[in-house]
Amino acid sequence: MKYISKENKIFIAGHKGMVGSAIARNLKDYGYSNLLTVKRTDLDLKDTSAVKNWYKVNKPDVVVVAAAKVGGILANSNFPVEFLLDNLKIQNNLIEGAWENGVNRLLFLGSSCIYPKFAPQPIKEESLLSDSLESTNQWYAIAKIAGIKLCEALNLQYGFDAISVMPTNLYGPGDYYHQEKSHVIPALISKFENAVKNHHKEVICWGSGSPYREFLYVDDLADACKFLLENWKPHKKDIKYLNVGTGKDMKIKTIAEIICKKCGFNGEIVWDKSKPDGTPKKQLDISKIRSLGWEPKTSFDEGLNQTIQNYRYLLSNNELRE
Repeated sequence: MKYISKENKIFIAGHKGMVGSAIARNLKDYGYSNLLTVKRTDLDLKDTSAVKNWYKVNKPDVVVVAAAKVGGILANSNFPVEFLLDNLKIQNNLIEGAWENGVNRLLFLGSSCIYPKFAPQPIKEESLLSDSLESTNQWYAIAKIAGIKLCEALNLQYGFDAISVMPTNLYGPGDYYHQEKSHVIPALISKFENAVKNHHKEVICWGSGSPYREFLYVDDLADACKFLLENWKPHKKDIKYLNVGTGKDMKIKTIAEIICKKCGFNGEIVWDKSKPDGTPKKQLDISKIRSLGWEPKTSFDEGLNQTIQNYRYLLSNNELRE
């Protein structure tokens, strides 16, 4: 039995972002043609009355909450109010509006940063709220935890069919490429590609390069979201959120060296140890979603090649989101 159908009206909030656009691509490829999207200029997701009115008019059957304010360590450190308050407003409006207007299923995109800084590795879903968060992204993490718990509360109290996914670090086409404000992989691609173009002799990277990180190609996350929407309906007492990743991690330094080589940079990589490293290791336990029958499909090498190709295409067409 599948819990969504090709006839359902599926609203993808955040369809222009890396995750939302990947989910839209995946659903279309599998015959889900009745997708609802709305431009940011036409609907401010932070406006409660506007969002509720949109739901009343458009009446979606299924909602995917992929809209969020995102960024790397620097952005989180410089804009804590926006990362907490904007995300709370966006997700509260979307989740509560869906429940009030009789949406059949909702999938909320969380983040692996919700887990404690020193959670036992690999991190199981049960580690949520078991210890303190990493301070460099706590504002975003707290907002995401609130979204997960709102979905859980609505399910427990009112039977609202809301599930959440906790993706590991993501990369892929449609990412936000900025040398300082982006996440690790797009920032490194931007740094090394820029260094090659401008004949720089060195590239400065944040931190020591010693932390371990796990990365998932965004199209694999999209596939997992479709899989869970179709096949996973947890029992009332079960955890309502699942980790999604590869189950493998590697040093940031190793990742930088791989990207350096793929971009053709022959200079020196300098690590600025005055900058924060963040969580020392963050590897997800994906045994629960694996037990349901889902596995990631894209190798890290293949995913990086696709991402660098996408960066170069966007750059040549002046379409980079900076």
